[in-house]
Amino acid sequence: MTETYAQPLPHGITLSCRAAGDRGRPVLMFLHGFPEAAFVWDFLLAFFSRAENGGYRCVAPNLRGFEHSSAPTDVSAYRPKHLVQDIAALIAIGTQNQGGQLACLVAHDWGGAVAWNLANQLPHLAKRLAIINSPHPGTFLRELKNNPEQQAASAYMNFLIRPDAEKLLAQDDYRRLWEFLTNTFGSHPATWLTEEVKAQYREVWKAGLTGGCNLYRASPLRPPQAQDPAAAAVELPRHMLTVTLPTLVIWALNDIALPPTLIEGLDAYVEHLTVQTIPDATHWVVHEKPHLVAQLLQQFLLQN
Repeated sequence: MTETYAQPLPHGITLSCRAAGDRGRPVLMFLHGFPEAAFVWDFLLAFFSRAENGGYRCVAPNLRGFEHSSAPTDVSAYRPKHLVQDIAALIAIGTQNQGGQLACLVAHDWGGAVAWNLANQLPHLAKRLAIINSPHPGTFLRELKNNPEQQAASAYMNFLIRPDAEKLLAQDDYRRLWEFLTNTFGSHPATWLTEEVKAQYREVWKAGLTGGCNLYRASPLRPPQAQDPAAAAVELPRHMLTVTLPTLVIWALNDIALPPTLIEGLDAYVEHLTVQTIPDATHWVVHEKPHLVAQLLQQFLLQN
């Protein structure tokens, strides 16, 4: 049974969360992306909270700016360091009797951007890291700088930083956002996008789209434009890119926006890396193949 609650953090942010499993058990934390919210993890929360699958305490927060979490108005409040601070504080609260450490941090899309940063800066907060179709900042920066195909695939980012992006996204019953889920990142028809799931998305989007757009506005990792050098002006020192945690990367190969070139050379940054590719799935693999994602995560969690 999924529970929902609001978790105040010491620095004044409150995150709305979904959770399953008994408190006091080893904790798995799941971070969503855009234009999603914590509800996308419900299948995995239920799966891993069951005794036969580990009996974990599973927690999925809504990132700041999403659903009922705090939504600061300043774009700078959505820089990665603030998102990492939110999740680090949530981990501290949720793992007080677990040595302050997650069993695993699991993340997709923008949640993965937060997770890569947290694993680099605060590796003591998790025993393992699992990333689902979310590019490592080192390979993403490389591709944004040098690969015209990636620049074209990421062009949507420059739409989302427009000052009128929220208004345009909300038009015609969120027409552009449905296209994100069925064309821009996925494939049409998206059989997983039932009326029930659509209703869940509408509820999230009605709560506000500015927070999600601010993630893009606050980050320079997007394709260069004539008036905006964006990624072309970014240099990331190697010490900001290395990850020492045992890491699983699950990559659906039919992701239109994030092609598999982004996992090439990943082992140069990640010391203990396992890569599992899924050939017949898109960016929305968590929706499309939840049982397979659960199986791959379970195998990873059972590794020595």
